[in-house]
Amino acid sequence: MTVDQLGVTTEESFYRDLGDGRFESTGATAGPWSSKAQHAGPPSALLGRALERHQPRGGMRIARVTLEVPYPVPVGELEVTVRTLRGGSRTELLEAELISQGRAVMLARAWRVVASPADTPALRPEPGPAALPDWQPLHTVAGTNADGYVSAMEWRFPSGDFNTPGPGSAWVRQRIPLVAGEPDTPLTRALTVADSNWAVAFELDHVRRMVINTDITLALHRDPVGEWLCLSAATAASPAGSGLAAGRLDDRAGDCGRILQTLLVAER
Repeated sequence: MTVDQLGVTTEESFYRDLGDGRFESTGATAGPWSSKAQHAGPPSALLGRALERHQPRGGMRIARVTLEVPYPVPVGELEVTVRTLRGGSRTELLEAELISQGRAVMLARAWRVVASPADTPALRPEPGPAALPDWQPLHTVAGTNADGYVSAMEWRFPSGDFNTPGPGSAWVRQRIPLVAGEPDTPLTRALTVADSNWAVAFELDHVRRMVINTDITLALHRDPVGEWLCLSAATAASPAGSGLAAGRLDDRAGDCGRILQTLLVAER
């Protein structure tokens, strides 16, 4: 562990590579709800890493990843497997699993597609988010585990914080790498933050009610640039229905993708 410039004690990475597709989870992966269960961001990125490395081909990029979260991901040893479901000259459908003690605890499917021609118009129909704010103290979610993932990331809110209700946005970056000794990639950085989409602006009462997401879809029309990413999110919910968190992902150059999450809203 190290003490960083914010005075926060953190692990040196989210995972350590044990070889043969196995990884040791560090305490930095722990989510705000339990020190024994991971925030979905790091394991999403770990699956993204495997998808990128699976039979890579020049001139192709991963444009969309959908992650299913059937079980909590424990802070412990994990195994990653990946395979091609459909191969083609211009598109490939890939599938990866994250396994803990013989059980698949997270699933991912991704479309890898040929990159667009260089003369494709760059469209920006909406203005970008507020500029990156200056340094801010550590942000936490009231009444939850402040160690682990929350403190392993640096958060800067243009206004409000995790505990301010309503649509919101936050700039965020990793303070440690995904895997020890490895550089992060644009895809893994985006997946590390994607699960925080609905949390940057809690609009449902997650204290009185159980509010959890069952999935994460990240669609990138271009690869994010740089370490700082901005989540701008809003939530919709209906009586006798469910919740839906929709967000936009920006880097400091502008719009680069969208995030969608289904939310379970239930009585505790």
